[in-house]
Amino acid sequence: MAPPGYVLTLCTANICRSPMAAALLAHALKAQPEPLRSIEVISAGVAARDGDRVSANSVQALKKVGLDISAHRSRALTAELVRGALAVFVMTESHRAALNLSLDPTPRNVFLFREFMPRSADPEIADPYGGPLPRYEASRDEMVEAIPSLLDHLRSLPALKS
Repeated sequence: MAPPGYVLTLCTANICRSPMAAALLAHALKAQPEPLRSIEVISAGVAARDGDRVSANSVQALKKVGLDISAHRSRALTAELVRGALAVFVMTESHRAALNLSLDPTPRNVFLFREFMPRSADPEIADPYGGPLPRYEASRDEMVEAIPSLLDHLRSLPALKS
């Protein structure tokens, strides 16, 4: 059986939110049955340069929950990354707008990371860049809170149904 594909997490520079989101989601997927377990999670940034180091506070925020992203290097977004993804999870509406403006046809598989949460939850994850560690930890916790709803969404994708 062929691997199910990949999910893309997307933020601005790919040095804070999307690397954290990718690591957290990948960790959660590894605990799921197939085909979810085999989904790869990658990240990129709408304004990223290839090769930048992940922020130290992102590394520290994930180290506190047992995940190591210190080897991550930023990746610039390409149309091919979006087109090949099972789903693209962005941090803010501005990231979705950037995709919609730059890609033709407009991708239908782009969602906010917290889009599937109850309506009372803030659907966006603010950029912690340059802030203190607690801001990064708050972003991390918002991502963790959203993961069960993302897993439910991924389970519903036609490409993953047997």
